[in-house]
Amino acid sequence: MSLRIIATGGTFDKHYDEIAGQLGFGESHLPDVIARARITTEVSLETLRLLDSLEMQDGDRQRVLQACQASAQQAIVIIHGTDTMQQTAQVLGQALTDKTVVLTGAMIPYEIANSDAFFNFGFACGVAQVLPPGVYVAMNGRIFAWNKVAKNRSAGVFEPI
Repeated sequence: MSLRIIATGGTFDKHYDEIAGQLGFGESHLPDVIARARITTEVSLETLRLLDSLEMQDGDRQRVLQACQASAQQAIVIIHGTDTMQQTAQVLGQALTDKTVVLTGAMIPYEIANSDAFFNFGFACGVAQVLPPGVYVAMNGRIFAWNKVAKNRSAGVFEPI
């Protein structure tokens, strides 16, 4: 089995600009993350436009959907911002039935100490290879069906609905 990773940005992929004192996007961290994870299955990385998910529009979600549909791989992990992850999962969940798609992200950027990014990435890659076809959200050791999840902003976690 091979695995497709699709990068869309989000906190996971943000870089801290020490001069400006703010987070933004540069190159994706995912090539380093994939190498560090030592995944033993074949991995293919596709980087779409890196965005804060609050800036993601319907057209961006359609590009994510098209990337999933065009993927030769049946197991797909999407790195996505957590604020609108559920909206993208809904678009994918309503359109995809033949592939296993797992969306994940991070509350703290990968390059910052104590980030949840690396764990979430590894967890998502593992479950994407064993779950039945469908669309899921995998965050902090939990898996949710695309239509049964919401982000609890005050607690900083995803919860079943």
